[in-house]
Amino acid sequence: MQPTKYFLYARKSSEDEERQVKSIEDQISELIELAAREGIRITKRFYESKSAKTPGREVFNDMIVQIHASKEPIGILAWHPDRLARNSVDGGQIIYLVDIGKITALKFPTFWFEPTPQGLFMLQIAFGQSKYYSDNLSENIKRGNRNKVKRGAWLGKPPIGYLRNPKTNNIEIDLVKAQVVKRAFEKFATGKCTVLGLGDYLKMLGITKKGGTTLCYSSLKTILTSTAYIGIIKYNGEVYEGTFEPIVSKELYESVQHVLRSRSRPRRKKHMLVFPFTNLFTCGECGCSITAQYAKGRRGGMYCYYRCTKKKGKCSQRYVRDDRFLAQLKKGLKELALTDQWCEEKMGEAKKFEKNMNMEKQTFVRNFDNKIISLEKKSDKLVESFLEGTIEKSIYLEKKQALLIIKMNLQKKQKSFEQKQISFVRQLSDFISTCRQAQTLTDSNDTAGIRELLVRTSENRIMKNQKLLWDWVKPFDVVTKPELVWEWELILNSKC
Repeated sequence: MQPTKYFLYARKSSEDEERQVKSIEDQISELIELAAREGIRITKRFYESKSAKTPGREVFNDMIVQIHASKEPIGILAWHPDRLARNSVDGGQIIYLVDIGKITALKFPTFWFEPTPQGLFMLQIAFGQSKYYSDNLSENIKRGNRNKVKRGAWLGKPPIGYLRNPKTNNIEIDLVKAQVVKRAFEKFATGKCTVLGLGDYLKMLGITKKGGTTLCYSSLKTILTSTAYIGIIKYNGEVYEGTFEPIVSKELYESVQHVLRSRSRPRRKKHMLVFPFTNLFTCGECGCSITAQYAKGRRGGMYCYYRCTKKKGKCSQRYVRDDRFLAQLKKGLKELALTDQWCEEKMGEAKKFEKNMNMEKQTFVRNFDNKIISLEKKSDKLVESFLEGTIEKSIYLEKKQALLIIKMNLQKKQKSFEQKQISFVRQLSDFISTCRQAQTLTDSNDTAGIRELLVRTSENRIMKNQKLLWDWVKPFDVVTKPELVWEWELILNSKC
């Protein structure tokens, strides 16, 4: 079905990579001639100057909306498929509208299209080529920019005080404005001038916006912090040495940065109440977290209370005042608290045990080395026998594999032995260190330390009937077993 309405769409990107494309006026002229030859009636025209590399063109989207809303099929006139889309989203919209019959004709002076399976296939190829060209061009530009900054050339618009030299494709000093910029840095480095005051100073010396107004705060801050003025290029998170002449010295630049840092004021943080044990325990009745709040006590004073959040509904559990909460925690820690004398004794025993383990290790290593030497001798004899032709290749490979497996098993045993030794000594040292820390915390009000210790040594922490309950994790669970407490080999539940 041939449409009676045609939309004309012309697009020109303002980006450098598409400067070679015909202007919008040239496209319109060609499309009007095509319409006259084909006897096409153009009902609406859509003009746009925007890149099609990414979705989001306002005029294009408006045209798509009107095509969806139209009760009769629409045709589109465009210079080439790449004028309609250079990305998969916009290209997909055009193809979908052709599939559902909303677009029944696409006319291009340089491209053929018919709403048939073959035509749709060719259109998809055209859109794919357009996207590939755009993506490939982007990568080429990025690669070119990387090489350019490596050579020390400035990218983009020259900073104030510099001019673009088309012959060298780099920037060079503007003799007049460079002196103004240098004076501005010197004036600000004294600390007697504000950023906005510097704007008035620059305006007096002839540096303003295009309309003659004073430079805004962000523009002035950009000037004062730009590393271009000391000959350094920042690109994509890296710094490069520029080949252009710097305007200010590094010492002057650092003086300006020091003034800026000294004047920066950090935001005031809102005062927040700190409750050290929130979200550490859960309610023993409903399973919600234990939170805290300040409330007025019976005697009129303000107290901190820990309570169930009751997020799951009604809960009969009562509050616990923070001093009683802390007292219960300290009482629980006393189960872990061991005297310095005990710790020193057990650490001495651990050192003796470590010494014995080292002796065992030396014996093991000697035996291991002897076995490895024996295996290597067998392997050498096996190779010689194979080379002399006394054994067949199949037998040689079979025996070589067997010797290799034996060697790998020996190496595995050695590694396991060393890891077990390290794990044992480290676990014992951590256990004794934790016991000493528990002893210290029972006599202090270090709430952060108490919380950290509980998180590391306990689990299943609940608050029920105003009592705090928890289970010790291994190896600290032995504190609840009197028959094991003073047997440090069993405390670690490990023995080499």
